[in-house]
Amino acid sequence: MLTVTRDDGYELCTDPRRVEVDRVHQWLATDAYWALGRPREVLLRAIDGSTVYGVYAPGDGRQVAFARVVTDGATFGWLCDVYVDPAARGRGLARWIVRTVREDLGRLGVRRILLATWDAHGVYAEVGFTPLANPTQWMELMLRPLPPEADGAGAGSVGGPGPDPVRPLTGKDSGPSQPLTVER
Repeated sequence: MLTVTRDDGYELCTDPRRVEVDRVHQWLATDAYWALGRPREVLLRAIDGSTVYGVYAPGDGRQVAFARVVTDGATFGWLCDVYVDPAARGRGLARWIVRTVREDLGRLGVRRILLATWDAHGVYAEVGFTPLANPTQWMELMLRPLPPEADGAGAGSVGGPGPDPVRPLTGKDSGPSQPLTVER
């Protein structure tokens, strides 16, 4: 378990028992575009399967930020659900969490950390994240269709919602300079 305290008294801790689940659920389910409506039970399972990073305010110790990493602890990590309470924004807490995650996973030997964002590229770039070098090497499988406004792609696009099957035309045998193509 990791606990780090900043000079201004904010404390970051990876102890899942300290997470204020009701507070984090409220943030994510009502204010985080990627998790709107997420049930509390799903959050509990997500916390159970992740390394959590909670940030707690000086003085009262109330939780003011949250992030989690899904990782094997050896080679790969997925940083997700990074959220700072609106009242605590502007203090560099998101950057601090992300920097701490990077350092924590780096000590384990994790070589790659991924994340997805629509609106916080600057936060992550300041900590060393870059766009995927070879995005055509990556694929996703959506097991549950998202509404068009939630996935950013819209119906009828590759990876977007809808019942249309996707059939690969190129892929494994293609070189790195050839993008994967699909046909609906």
